[in-house]
Amino acid sequence: MTALVYGEWYNQAKNIKSFFTATFKNVDREAICLRDYSADLHFIFVGSLVEGKRPLLAIQIVEALINRGMPSYLALYGDGVLKKQLQQYIDQNNLGNYIVLHGNQTSETIKAALKQSHFSILASKSEGWPKALAEAMFYGVIPIATSISCVPNMLDNGKRGLLIAPDLESAVNKIESCLLDKALLREQSINASEWSQQYTLDVFETEIKRLLTSN
Repeated sequence: MTALVYGEWYNQAKNIKSFFTATFKNVDREAICLRDYSADLHFIFVGSLVEGKRPLLAIQIVEALINRGMPSYLALYGDGVLKKQLQQYIDQNNLGNYIVLHGNQTSETIKAALKQSHFSILASKSEGWPKALAEAMFYGVIPIATSISCVPNMLDNGKRGLLIAPDLESAVNKIESCLLDKALLREQSINASEWSQQYTLDVFETEIKRLLTSN
């Protein structure tokens, strides 16, 4: 039996095939706009507002960067059971000018937001193929993510983004350190986009057909 898995794994057997999923089409590919990482930093979170996605940690990371003197903003897209709790945290800590819960939005709205963002935060507890990261990377947004599932493979162990531990202080320290190297950030952005733009719906359909006809 052939089994499809996300990512590439150590000692992967011959019947295990690495695969992927996709959202955008070939026509959505475009040259990325290189960001300025020395000005205001715009972060984005796309996903359900649930414990497994750790949206509060994303908020606290941006809050800590602000407190360290780095002008930072976070836009959260998605809904979930933690929405009220997160809004209370934002209000109680006077973060409303920097952090906004946008709720569920159209794909076009999110696509436009991605093009204006520097970083995508997704510090999940578990994932399969995190589309939120792949979609952000498609437009040159640098992913900041926990080292789970196939994420290290997606980020090429740090060459296409930042792998963080689900710990506030260490995550912020790592981000702050990376912000000192603007050339590295630009390289990560380009690498992320080049990698993600390989995996479109057109390629996905072709690969599915190839799998079905290969035996």
